[in-house]
Amino acid sequence: MPINIYKIKTLPKYLCEMEKPTIILTRKIQLLIDVPADEKKEMWEKLYRYQNRCFRAANFIVSHLYVQEMIKDFFYLTEEVQYKLADANKDEKGIFTRSKTNTTARMVFDRFKGEIPTDILGSLNNTIQSTFSKNKADYWQGTKSLRNFKRDIPIPLPVKCISKMRFDSEQKAFCFNMFAIPVKTYLGKDFSDKRLIMERLLKDEIKLCTSQIQLKDGKIYWLAVFEFEKEEHLLKPEIIAEASLSLEHPIVVKANNVRISIGSKEEFLYRRLAIQASQKRIQSGITYARSGNGTKRKQKALYRTENFESKYVSNRLHLYSRKLINFCIQQQAGTLILKNQEDKIGIAKEQEFVLRNWSYYDLQTKIKYKAEKAGIELIIG
Repeated sequence: MPINIYKIKTLPKYLCEMEKPTIILTRKIQLLIDVPADEKKEMWEKLYRYQNRCFRAANFIVSHLYVQEMIKDFFYLTEEVQYKLADANKDEKGIFTRSKTNTTARMVFDRFKGEIPTDILGSLNNTIQSTFSKNKADYWQGTKSLRNFKRDIPIPLPVKCISKMRFDSEQKAFCFNMFAIPVKTYLGKDFSDKRLIMERLLKDEIKLCTSQIQLKDGKIYWLAVFEFEKEEHLLKPEIIAEASLSLEHPIVVKANNVRISIGSKEEFLYRRLAIQASQKRIQSGITYARSGNGTKRKQKALYRTENFESKYVSNRLHLYSRKLINFCIQQQAGTLILKNQEDKIGIAKEQEFVLRNWSYYDLQTKIKYKAEKAGIELIIG
């Protein structure tokens, strides 16, 4: 049964009343266009048109915002001239005919009317306005350059542009319409929590927020943003878990006089070096590979092993950080301290081999969001 997308826009009543703390997480989910083959070309053209208009609109918006903020310097106004970037009808010093946010929104609405849904442009405008406001002090001081948006910009996907979300038992996929384009999820061998998250979304247990659609290498990826409740565990803030990250063991953690090591050099580092060596052997052997269809035929083995290393590292770091948080929960540790990380990162930067193969920052990032989700306070020393 299709669900009403308007139910997704608000949290269930019992969650609103309790006002539980939440956390925002993003999941990357591949989508397939779910229409007959002869109609797919039209759908792809629509998506690429939306992406092109977003690319152009984003650059228009950020350029106009910069001119608005720098108008005094551009026009060399005297000190006596008083102005304000606001609606003249609401503020006597205002110089706009509408609100500041609405100036850029109306500009792109008029320019791309009928070529792209205004909901997309409105979401894009709000995002760029927010980012620009955070950085405008740096722009004014000349310490940061104005952002330049590229042609592969993600397309904003507001919640109201999604409809008819359901699970199709025949296709064994989650299906919905985005921008009136029927799509279905492709989860493959999903070893993460994507399937569980989608099931919870259909049950109204979590909230879907404004997301993005990324077009890359002929594939569609849904950068879905979800608002979760923080997990509830019987944690005690006075119980402290101390963890250290090193090359010998990715994580060593101690709490309540219990000490464990998570991962090992043989498992992580040596396997990573083996993958690198394999890639080098393939690259050196390309010269002697049988040709037939140019470079594509000769580099076939290289394409097949592309991203092996990054996928392996990402999988290991997720596993290590998950085991660390599970240990803290088991020991009821409400506080997690990563010891002496600044010193170790400094040492790693001096040693190219360590910096290239250890992934300090990625592991810290994964630990941080998992700790936040579990309600554990993280302190990086």
